[in-house]
Amino acid sequence: MSQIKFIIFVLFAAAGFQQFVVAQGGQAAVPFLQLAPDSRFSALGESGSALSDNSAASFWNPAGAAFLTGQDFSITHCNWLPEFHLDLFYDYATYRNYIPALDGNILGSITYMNYGEFVRTGPDNPDPIGTFRSFDAAVTVGYATKISSEWGVGMNLRVIHSSLSDQPTAQEKGSGVATSVSVDIAGMWRPSSLRIPFTDIDFGKRLSIGANLSNLGPKIFYIDRAQADPIPTNLRLGFAYVIMQDDYNSLTATLDFSRLIVVAGDSSKGTSSLEWYKALYKIWSDKPFSEQVREVVSTMGLEYWYGQPGDFLFAVRGGFFYEDPAYGNRKFVTMGAGIRYDIYGFDFSYISTAVFKDRENHPLSNTLRFTFSAGWGGNNERGIPRGI
Repeated sequence: MSQIKFIIFVLFAAAGFQQFVVAQGGQAAVPFLQLAPDSRFSALGESGSALSDNSAASFWNPAGAAFLTGQDFSITHCNWLPEFHLDLFYDYATYRNYIPALDGNILGSITYMNYGEFVRTGPDNPDPIGTFRSFDAAVTVGYATKISSEWGVGMNLRVIHSSLSDQPTAQEKGSGVATSVSVDIAGMWRPSSLRIPFTDIDFGKRLSIGANLSNLGPKIFYIDRAQADPIPTNLRLGFAYVIMQDDYNSLTATLDFSRLIVVAGDSSKGTSSLEWYKALYKIWSDKPFSEQVREVVSTMGLEYWYGQPGDFLFAVRGGFFYEDPAYGNRKFVTMGAGIRYDIYGFDFSYISTAVFKDRENHPLSNTLRFTFSAGWGGNNERGIPRGI
């Protein structure tokens, strides 16, 4: 199992996920939980924690669903790391439903990450003796409600299942299968009035601020509990602002800051990584402030809609993702488009690293995501056109 785990971690590291794999000196398991799963917000530079106005709020910020009514669902497919030409893909399905009796929305999502088929060999013989498939999956259920006209809160419960190998290797006991749980806690503020002192400028009904603390949960282990790794707890803070809006046009800007909340142990001293509740405190005090800032990932995007909700809408999107060279060194441009007709929608997103000379052949290049969605009976209290 350890060989398979190593291969998968190498794939993520080659794609620029060093901060999840190395996790500040150790390892964070199940890094698929951090992949931006849907097309719309992926096209916005992977920013969306302050917008979150559809069922994908289950990932970005469940509190965003508190401001919605009606129902919607979506299905996303992506061939992951296409530059490697491997059998890697993930699928993501979401659902949201406003229930008056609960005074809020229930949310659900299923994430499936396929790592492909591997050849099994014996401990002392390189000859193939069989094959097996590896995958990670997560099932999430959540609830979101408004605590006032301007504030929404939400939370998720997630079951994580990782199947890297159905049998151990060498003298290991057990199998390469692990299961764990995590929770998300989120909030969103959408002020109805926010005037700048001594001016006539009012950001009310245009500004959203959201925060999501995701994947709070115990470590996950495969063979030996003493070798358990933390799951990728993450703090995300986002802003969204409607720059322009009329009957047919809307332009919205998004900006997210996120940071992995993992404190690894020191193998030379025999210490293990901290549990999430200890890492939440320790992470802010173990390094100088200048280093703290460098560990923050910055993402931003612009979304333009043309059309009228309920009829036909067309959207174009663009964004930028930046990670400090010492903490992952991912940087890429995103773009995408979407359409809405009646209750149906289709979106796609594309990642390009070609604009950076040192990233022309990066494994993330040419990554495409495709999303089909539908929604009915709902409203959008922000007035941002969604067509559903």
